[in-house]
Amino acid sequence: MVNKTSWNQVETEAMSAGLRRQMLNGKKVSLGRMRFESGTKVPVHKHANEQITIVVSGTLLLHLDEREIELGEGEMILIPGNIPHGAVALEETETLEIFAPRREDWITKNDAYLRGPK
Repeated sequence: MVNKTSWNQVETEAMSAGLRRQMLNGKKVSLGRMRFESGTKVPVHKHANEQITIVVSGTLLLHLDEREIELGEGEMILIPGNIPHGAVALEETETLEIFAPRREDWITKNDAYLRGPK
């Protein structure tokens, strides 16, 4: 079944301090909308899922497999599965995160790396 929705109808989840997430999941793909306050960090981690990160607004500094890559508004990157990566928001930032296969750890809330102190 196909259902229309909007971000206004999707639950916003408070993660670690300075990070909020919304997500939509299909059978094979996950879409996350992440909102970072300036200075918010995502620790280095890895997962089997392929990931596409799109910066909607702001600036994100990615730590990707021993490199630093700065992404600004409208820029995107494909991160292959099992590549260590982390990030820090250099200013208030919004991203869209696409994952395949879908993020079962997000769905079951078994994503401790994002659930640091509030």
